[in-house]
Amino acid sequence: MNIIFMGTPDFAVECLDILVKSAHNIIAVITSEDKPAGRGQKIKISDVKKYSIKKNLKILQPKNLKNSDFISEVKSLKPDVFIVVAFRMLPKILWEIPKKGTINLHASLLPNLRGAAPIHWAIIKGFKETGVTTFYINENIDCGKIIEQKKVSILKNENTGDLYNKLKKIGANTILSTLEKIDNKDFKSIKQKESEKHLKAPKLNRENTQINWNKPSTEVHNFIRGLNPYPSAWTTVNKINKILKVYKSRKYLSSTNENYKPGTIIMTKNTLLISTGSGLIEILELKLEGKKMMNNIEFNNGFKSLNKTNLI
Repeated sequence: MNIIFMGTPDFAVECLDILVKSAHNIIAVITSEDKPAGRGQKIKISDVKKYSIKKNLKILQPKNLKNSDFISEVKSLKPDVFIVVAFRMLPKILWEIPKKGTINLHASLLPNLRGAAPIHWAIIKGFKETGVTTFYINENIDCGKIIEQKKVSILKNENTGDLYNKLKKIGANTILSTLEKIDNKDFKSIKQKESEKHLKAPKLNRENTQINWNKPSTEVHNFIRGLNPYPSAWTTVNKINKILKVYKSRKYLSSTNENYKPGTIIMTKNTLLISTGSGLIEILELKLEGKKMMNNIEFNNGFKSLNKTNLI
């Protein structure tokens, strides 16, 4: 089939690569505009564009997806199908162009975890299982008819980076099998069932990545691993008013009966513990504002004065 691929980050590159190596024909790639980024404001190009340049693929970078010249150019390419992976919301005038539809890959088992950050929230919410879904795009975000789903287990101490790497490989293979189904017309798309039980996966921001130490230790641990490696869970060291980013933790079986206020730092010879709303959690990797990444022993040795102080 003649395919126009739409995507921006590394997650999408895996899917594009498997399509390039398949019998399908990538007639164009649509990706985000080049933008200045970082302290030096150097122009940054998307991972998908970098890959597309290497493979000599036709690249389109529209500022406005409704632009008439852009729409005309896309129509002139006569695509059979659009494949969309980690891109922005498409206007109807665009997604209704291909005769075989516009297919989106979403990194959750829809309708659960609709939204911008499904991989993070699957771990934050303590899911034991997640997966990927291919579906037809319609007017509502992540609500179209499902074509295919593949499940994957979430391991006990897996973080978002680990799960991301698993899902991008599974997602790429699911895209390929979905196209085979569409080509052979041997499937029936399924309407998503709405339920209040289904959780959302909203975009991550400063507010919803702050650790709440009043929650039980299991929830705090899931929160930390769900935000590792990016954007990272954070808290404030009250005594010195500095941000502390926490990257790695594990649940701690306490033998002490002392009751500490949630968020209290408890240093021992070999451990860095924080009290929570229910139980203690052991911190293994962290980064204090203005300092390099440290393990728990390095932190204890360098910041002994913070023992028995509070995080907020």
